[in-house]
Amino acid sequence: MDTLQYLMSGFAVALQWQNILFAFVGVLIGTMVGVLPGIGPISGVALLIPVTASLTSGLPPEEAATSAIILLAGVYYGAMYGGSTTSILLNTPGESSSVVTALDGYPMAKQGRAGAALAIAAIGSFVAGIISLIGLVLLAKPLSEVALKLGPAEEFSLMILGLCALSGFAGKSITKALLMTTIGLMMATVGMDTISGVARFTFDLPELYQGLEFLTVAVGIFALGEVFKTILDRESNSGEIAKITRILPTKQDMKDSAGPILRGSLLGFFKGIVPGSGATLSSFLSYLLEKKISKHPEKFGKGAIEGVAGPEAANNAASGGAMIPLLTLGIPGTGTTAVLMGALIMYNVQPGPLLFEDHPSIAWGLIASMFIGNLMLLLLNMPLVKVFAKIIETPPKYLIPMIVAISVFGVYAVKVSTFDLLLLIVCGIFGYFMSKHDYPMAPLVLGLVLGPMIENNLRRALTISNGDLMIFVERPVSFVFLLIALLWVTVPLIMKMKGKKVIVNEEA
Repeated sequence: MDTLQYLMSGFAVALQWQNILFAFVGVLIGTMVGVLPGIGPISGVALLIPVTASLTSGLPPEEAATSAIILLAGVYYGAMYGGSTTSILLNTPGESSSVVTALDGYPMAKQGRAGAALAIAAIGSFVAGIISLIGLVLLAKPLSEVALKLGPAEEFSLMILGLCALSGFAGKSITKALLMTTIGLMMATVGMDTISGVARFTFDLPELYQGLEFLTVAVGIFALGEVFKTILDRESNSGEIAKITRILPTKQDMKDSAGPILRGSLLGFFKGIVPGSGATLSSFLSYLLEKKISKHPEKFGKGAIEGVAGPEAANNAASGGAMIPLLTLGIPGTGTTAVLMGALIMYNVQPGPLLFEDHPSIAWGLIASMFIGNLMLLLLNMPLVKVFAKIIETPPKYLIPMIVAISVFGVYAVKVSTFDLLLLIVCGIFGYFMSKHDYPMAPLVLGLVLGPMIENNLRRALTISNGDLMIFVERPVSFVFLLIALLWVTVPLIMKMKGKKVIVNEEA
């Protein structure tokens, strides 16, 4: 009953006119971000953090944080909706989790069934979003209460697990992912040590005493990195866009899609809870499951609607499931939730078990807004399919200047520092070259966000044990977390050495 009361109070926050507006703007921009190939949810969220800071500047701190995170979360799950549009119409996934949708979505479009494929993708995404939110409502409070009982040793081990989980799945090479994690942790040490007051890696530059600004690094690596990639690699959309005729699916389409949507929603939700598994892996597993249990597996790859419904439901449910470790444990499981966590910390809101105690209006307001946002997305996506399809045709010569302008003005507005603009350009160049050589950027962001918390909990635990490192092994929960973290990294390596194919997640 307590959970229901908290949720009702969350709806009271989410239904305030400004939060309804922020939710609408978030899902609308998120859909556009998903539709435009190459940008993706993580770049979209990073790009809009400075925009939300400007939009909420006149509000009290708690209300500003609530409105900002509602908008940014809307971009996150809105991008999951929009990513299917290019996959189906253009055979070009908007982001990595929509790769599987193209396998059957594009053949459906070539058969003149593009409208049905897009509608089923939208309906599947809506159902999955609601199912994952119900799971979030039921699990959020109990998990946060359990997490409150964890000490500094357990929290340190849990964050190490989060790093290893994302590093183990975030790219084709585990070595590259672990290297990027280490670089992220190193970047987190720049600045004044909060305990001893000693300057670390500042090179006598006063601008570095407060550390590297998370926003500048995130926007530079993702948004500006994509700009450099588009310009230098001359990327553009050259595919032929399929025509959309009938939008509403037939009764047979609905019947064929009902089972895959339900199965994909449940599979995606539980995979999303596990840090690092992400939406891409969920959509692949859903596709394989539907093909395995189908009476006509030969239809897959030739325009089977089940091959659109299942993966689309799975990747959207995974985005809802990924909010659980972020909100309850303070462990972002994907690159996008790491950026969301950085945004919350910017507003002096610490995600984790105390979030539901210290900031219930933010936590439950966000959860309630996601219900409203999913309904908005269904109402937006069904009638405006043809409009969003037109966005695909946006020429880079208009898109690139807009992204650069938002990046520069947004970053400059935070500290009004030219140093941050130089850092933005350096991070953009770094992000471009790293992604060009298949170095995943999500572990770096996670290392940058979790670094200070890992260090603080390590020091607190060692203070309690008088410097004895055995505290991390002697405490059963801490030992289990560290053991899982070790297995998460070593098992794929052992399987690779034995010549087995390891499924990896390329979500950023």
